[in-house]
Amino acid sequence: MNAPQSQSMKAATAAKKLGILLSAAPEDFQTGPVTRDELNALAQNPPEWLDELRRNGPHPRQEVARKLGVSTSGLARGGITDPLTTAQIRDLLQQMPEWLVHERATLAKVREENARVKARDAARRADAEGDA
Repeated sequence: MNAPQSQSMKAATAAKKLGILLSAAPEDFQTGPVTRDELNALAQNPPEWLDELRRNGPHPRQEVARKLGVSTSGLARGGITDPLTTAQIRDLLQQMPEWLVHERATLAKVREENARVKARDAARRADAEGDA
């Protein structure tokens, strides 16, 4: 019998799972498929280039949004369409432009509403189980 082949994924998928911008990764990473074992090895023992990308960027949109405390849609509304470095993110957080303050408040309200709905639904489930 043949040994089962390791599952592989596109480099873009691997980059997303690692939280890095694919275009900033080394050429050999960008061009080939990445196996699940290779991905796990990169995550557990990251090479210098991966540490550097995670530390200083440029970062993908979802990571920029997370670091700024806004949604990816909020980034677009704020005019941020390009990847940012850690230094650029730090500068934005220090300057706190009006759009960033607004988008952070919007995300906080959305999270509060989601928590309220989740608690309400849990209470309804508990009541339904108690009635049953």
